[in-house]
Amino acid sequence: MRIYSVKDETFREYGRIVEGIDCKELESVLCSIPLPENVEYCACEPMLQNLSVAEIFSKNLYGGKPVQMGWCNGHNTKLNCLEYHRSSEFNFGTEEFVLLLAKQSEIVDGKLDTSCVKAFYVPAGTLVEIYATTLHYAPCHVNKEKGFRVLVALPQGTNGSKPEIETLTKEDALLWACDKWLLAHADSEEAAQGAYVGLVGENIDLTK
Repeated sequence: MRIYSVKDETFREYGRIVEGIDCKELESVLCSIPLPENVEYCACEPMLQNLSVAEIFSKNLYGGKPVQMGWCNGHNTKLNCLEYHRSSEFNFGTEEFVLLLAKQSEIVDGKLDTSCVKAFYVPAGTLVEIYATTLHYAPCHVNKEKGFRVLVALPQGTNGSKPEIETLTKEDALLWACDKWLLAHADSEEAAQGAYVGLVGENIDLTK
């Protein structure tokens, strides 16, 4: 699978590199968080939330909206699922990593063919915005020994408990958590847990 750089023109349709924000203290805290063998996600990490840069994220990147500073750490090479939110997500890694991305507009009749997915390499220490219309999920590691430690900054409450809703639209079947619409591949653990199976085609694995 071809892996583009986030510095490539192709990435402009999916997100952007954010410059001008000092992420040194952010990087220091992320490096202190354990690296699991698989993938673990924490929606809101107090050590990150208490940093002065969290206020900058809230004011400068979200225009004053309350922000939650979390992380996704571990080792991964597979697609498994794709999700989207109503707001952008910001990622910053202490190590280089790869994001598997697609566009919300590529969902047709509730399905997305995984041949639409593109891979993007993110250098260590690079802050990127992933647009709200970009489907994404867990990062993939570049170096198996180092894994990945990635900031996940989102509006407060995102990925929290799924609200109880009356099913009114076709999109409602995709709602998996608060502000989290999910398309799972049939081979994924999420599908086994009852997530909507919306990814068709190969479950991409960067080791193959």
